[in-house]
Amino acid sequence: MKNPVILLSINILMSVVFTACSDKNIQNVRNDDVILENEQFKLIIGNNAIAKSLILKSTGEECLMQGENMAIFSVTQERPYHNELKLAHPNKKTTFQADTIYRKGNQLIVGFELVPWDAVIRVKETPAYISFCLDSFIVEPDDYPDYLLITPPPATELRLLQLPVRSRANFGEWLNVSWDDKAAINVLATDPYAYIDFEKRNGYHVLTATALKNIRFEGTGAALIVSQPDKLLDNIAQIEEDFDLPRGVESRRNDLINASYYWTYEINPGNVDEHIRYAKMGGFRLMNIYYPAFEGHVSYDFIGNYEIDRKHYPNGKEDLKKMLDKIKAAGIIPGVHFLHSHIGRKSMYVTPVPDYRLNLLKNFNLSQDLGRNDTVVFVEQNPAGCTIAEGCRVLKVGTELISYKSYTTTPPYRFTGCVRGINKTTVNSQPKGNSIGLLDVSEFGGASVYIDQNTSLQDEIAGKIADIFDAGFQFIYLDGSEGVNPPFGINVALAQYRVFKQLNPQPIFAEGAAKSHFSWHMLSGGNAFDIFPPEVIKDETRKWPAEEAPRMRQDFTRLNFGWMGYYLPGEKSLGTQPDMWEFVTGVAAAWDSPVSIWAFLSSFGAHPRTADNLEVIRRWEEVRAQHWLTEEHKNMLKNVDQEHHLLINEQNQFELLPYDQVHDIAGGNKEIRAFIFQRQNEYYVLYWHTSGNKRLELSLNPSDITLYEKFGQKETISPGTNNKTIIPAGNRRYIKANNLTKEQLLEALKNAQIIE
Repeated sequence: MKNPVILLSINILMSVVFTACSDKNIQNVRNDDVILENEQFKLIIGNNAIAKSLILKSTGEECLMQGENMAIFSVTQERPYHNELKLAHPNKKTTFQADTIYRKGNQLIVGFELVPWDAVIRVKETPAYISFCLDSFIVEPDDYPDYLLITPPPATELRLLQLPVRSRANFGEWLNVSWDDKAAINVLATDPYAYIDFEKRNGYHVLTATALKNIRFEGTGAALIVSQPDKLLDNIAQIEEDFDLPRGVESRRNDLINASYYWTYEINPGNVDEHIRYAKMGGFRLMNIYYPAFEGHVSYDFIGNYEIDRKHYPNGKEDLKKMLDKIKAAGIIPGVHFLHSHIGRKSMYVTPVPDYRLNLLKNFNLSQDLGRNDTVVFVEQNPAGCTIAEGCRVLKVGTELISYKSYTTTPPYRFTGCVRGINKTTVNSQPKGNSIGLLDVSEFGGASVYIDQNTSLQDEIAGKIADIFDAGFQFIYLDGSEGVNPPFGINVALAQYRVFKQLNPQPIFAEGAAKSHFSWHMLSGGNAFDIFPPEVIKDETRKWPAEEAPRMRQDFTRLNFGWMGYYLPGEKSLGTQPDMWEFVTGVAAAWDSPVSIWAFLSSFGAHPRTADNLEVIRRWEEVRAQHWLTEEHKNMLKNVDQEHHLLINEQNQFELLPYDQVHDIAGGNKEIRAFIFQRQNEYYVLYWHTSGNKRLELSLNPSDITLYEKFGQKETISPGTNNKTIIPAGNRRYIKANNLTKEQLLEALKNAQIIE
């Protein structure tokens, strides 16, 4: 640190003196401390760069963990570069803590232990936040000797902010916010290049923001918010406006954020009316269309071409636009689902010549000439660690892709069992010394490869996606988001952003398969889960989305409890049944979250309970749209060990009631599903046949029960022989016990007979 002459204005001096007198929790406040503050909070940094205090002004509460003596900035080098430091200290990756700081206008001049140069951090104090941005470095001519030919400073990381924040009831690991009912402390990026993270310690979290040299140094920034919790989103919204970020707060506040959607990849202008009919049966306000619906290829092989299928869309984008207009005219908002970071292995970017912008996991130099007919590839570097997964063992060599069966990890290093020119790529020869690479093949089936995010290919694909989005889509699912090269904490969100910023207008909301910090501004809908089979859907919902939902709430975000597949009943499966969808969508609604279903016209037509299944969704979608659920209702539904039923009563109003499955109906026959509940001191059973239309014979008199398909509309009951009662067993119906105890009703159901 150069011995600075510290010039403090009268205002700063008065502020320091006032702070020293009024903040009782702050010890040893000095006139040369740096004070950063706005209307909501005050941050005091000692002249030794130690964060002394972080006060929420509305309550006077200290938000830092006192006694940690943590420097607010630090810098990391791969090794010491100054000659004397290199000799005096181990040569390894080393982090140097800030040890001096002073303010000069809107700049903080920061010096670090041992290293001879300073960093300049630009600060901006606003009513909503205080931002920190790496402006530049101060390197004097004599900091390094002339013979050391490096570009100073030789740093790889600069910690823009690190604060030991006391733990609170909630911690949002995605947004990087610690909060409770009294305060919220948030360190977040102001651009997609800052690496935001935290470290959990005993009683506190260290909130951090870092600039990475190989991503971007100068210009990378982060912001600090300290506020009352009900003002946090307003403050973030101001950051999004000031830094022109995607409007994550605005989309979270959109009334459609809790709407479920109808997902399909088989829709086209010829069957759109039928899809609309089913979507309206389910009360869906949204429809998500998977890209194969308009590209014509269901597999991943052709991802990246994004050419509209002329078979179903002879006029291309114009026909797609007309189809979307028809969906909108039906009162349904269309969205689109892409795998934005994938490239299909049969696409124009792979065959006949693989694009140079595909990601490579490792690079090798040929140690021998490679001829056109060779089946062994000799390399200089050890292939240890290369993938051995079937379908992913692929080398990119010039104009061709070569698969291998194995490799050696002792010299001479070589890939063996090679097949040349796979994926119809162009076989070539290569001289000794040329560079080849291990292709980054997607682990999801091996049908696609990942883009090198350090190239322009993602922007090129984003342009294609944006052009299709322009046909009239209004929300988006960014699938395959995990398919990027490191650092994942930057590139997952950056790849999404490269697509998102080209979409016009901004989507109502977005979901994605993976997230990193900056994704928060885009993925206001969080994520959806892949489908679970009927036999395990309830347990998997408890295990996965129901577990994630309270954590996502700490990030002020909902998730999608779907996707839910549609299974036909048969010998191998019960098929999708109304109670399954009711459980999932009910628990989702408790967390103000939606569901989504995979829609297939053939399955809808073949499943005997389609009307009942979609009626379940329709009721819950109406509840979501009306915001009918009270906090008491939501707390009931959050108990995932108790199932609930949403019925429509005699006054055509909703009632939410707990119900329990009757497992031994008709002697344990799996054809009938039944659930018992109590309402107005009387017992009811909701029942249906899983796969057809039959009848149920009960050892009861007709006067013992009342049968409803809809409350308020009694059904005729057929008397059987020997004082028995025969009732229909097909679509969902309710049995009301008139003069029976719960035990008598259950006994009658247990002894029931299923008849044709």
